Parts: sequence; C-alpha cells; structure tokens
Amino acid sequence: MKNLLNLFFPKVCDACYNVLSDNEQILCTSCRHELPITNFHFNNSEAVKKVVYGRVKLEHATALLHFSKKGIVQELLHNLKYRGYEHIGAFFGKWLGAELATLEAYKTVDVVVPVPLYKTRLRKRGYNQVAKFAKEIAASVGADYNDTVLVRNKATKTQVFKVRSKRWNDDGALFSLTDNKALKGKHILLVDDIITTGATAENCATQLMKIDNIKLSFATLAIAD
Repeated sequence: MKNLLNLFFPKVCDACYNVLSDNEQILCTSCRHELPITNFHFNNSEAVKKVVYGRVKLEHATALLHFSKKGIVQELLHNLKYRGYEHIGAFFGKWLGAELATLEAYKTVDVVVPVPLYKTRLRKRGYNQVAKFAKEIAASVGADYNDTVLVRNKATKTQVFKVRSKRWNDDGALFSLTDNKALKGKHILLVDDIITTGATAENCATQLMKIDNIKLSFATLAIAD
C-alpha cells in the first residue's frame, strides 16, 4: 500500500521539490548538503548576541542556519510559515535540540518559550510556525514548554529585511506577560524561526525580564545574513 501511495503521490523534497528516495525524509541528500549550517553553538560564536548587543542581556544565543534572500532556507521557512509544513519545524527542532543537549550551556534551561502569534493570525493559519520547532528543542534538552506566559497583542506584517528603525516602531508594544511569577528564577530559552534586526527578540525579552531572577537565552532556526 505504501509503495502504491508513493507511486501516485510521491514524497518530494521540501526545498527543491525533487522526488525523495526511500531513505530520504523532508529533504533530499543534495539539499541537506547545501544547508548553510552556522555551528554557532559549537564555535561559541557571538553572532546572534551581536544582533541585540546593548539591548538584551542573553546568557547564550544561537541559530542553526544562515538565511539569505532566495536561498534554500527562505524556501523552507516559507513552506513552514505559509504552506502548513509544520513537519519542517519539528525536523529542525529535533536537529538543533539534539545538538544543544550535548552542550553544558543549555543543560540548565528550565523552560522553552516560543515567540507567539497574534490570536487572529493563529486562528487563520491554524498553527504557530515556531511551536513544533520549540517543542522538539524542549524535549531534547529536558525542559518544560510554555506557550502561555508570553502573548502577542497585535498582528504585524512580515518584516524580514525591514530596516531596524522602522521595525522597532512597529514592534513597540507587541508583547505582554500573562503571569510575571510563573517562571520566577528559571533559565528561559526564547525560541523564534528567524532573527533579522533583533527587534522581536528584544521586545519579547523586555517582557520576560520583568520576571524576577531569570536567565534568558535565545535560539532560532535561522539568522539573516
């Protein structure tokens, strides 16, 4: 039955759309080899921290992939965000989570918090593209998952490549806390799908830092070059 289904409805690579072989999942071997992996967390890179330098105090920060316009990562993120391919988030969440689980820096993480969607957009899309990515990371590092402590107060347009000054004005009061005591004293790992200017991470961090005695780290699927 499986072979028959594959004959009429073959599985294709989520990046290049070529038919996958029996031993391939999500991505073909060629696209996997082309992924622009950062290795930031293995190389103690400060690249992600530098995006929010002077605005957010982070314990640790990393990104799995480099993002470039019209590149393979943009295609994957587009499919994840707009075409319902939630399995892409789960796939990369397991990948990054497995790597972070080997590092002492991330073994103290108590809870993983995804950057939230506004309620009307969540209802329309049916899912938060960050959710499965964040859940898999939480499972890998042995942390709790909390998608209720941080809420988005309004929707915004897609802002990749928007200049920082304009984006900051748009993001000014986007987020708020539902409970400023629930995660007291915890090491929180804030998770997003991409970091560009750092404004969204900064706004989320500003709210989370209202919780007493927390440590804050950040992880994202991609960082814009």
